Amino acid sequence: MSRIQTLEKQVTGATIWLTGLPSAGKTTIAYELATTLRAEGRQVEVLDGDEIREYLSAGLGFSREDRHTNVQRIGFLAELLARNGVLTLVPVIAPYADSREAVRKRHQAGGTAYLEVHVATPVEVCSERDVKGLYAKQAAGELTGLTGVDDPYEAPETPDLRIESHTQSVQESAAALHALLTERGLTA
Repeated sequence: MSRIQTLEKQVTGATIWLTGLPSAGKTTIAYELATTLRAEGRQVEVLDGDEIREYLSAGLGFSREDRHTNVQRIGFLAELLARNGVLTLVPVIAPYADSREAVRKRHQAGGTAYLEVHVATPVEVCSERDVKGLYAKQAAGELTGLTGVDDPYEAPETPDLRIESHTQSVQESAAALHALLTERGLTA
């Protein structure tokens, strides 16, 4: 293959947004999938919601406006990476449908692939997992505004994929998402 042919061969990037309640399994699934994709030679980034809040959205609170701003910042960064050939996994709650739709539209405007994955874990299961202790703090009255408990979560009506992480292993969840990416031509 000549140098020109090599330069013409572009790797397709995409944003894969994993939305769901706190402790639904979004980040765990994203990192499991990232490991598989990297082993296949793909360039992958995981934009972890907690890390973004610490480094990119420090100072934002959890009001509807601040949550929207946070999601738009993440969406901008994800689209930038994806349009440059990176598979960008975004395990971020993004509780409001209009915020997620704005990110989808940004991707569409740029011709960048965007998939929405709903990690549809019931709040009771998330509360049992309570990875960060948020549900316990909310129950003790130490925390308010917990998404899905005393703050709204607008579940996607028509996601590209719905994963019920409470009925399958992390590996099975990641494999289902990998299958979707393969079907859409995003793993090669």
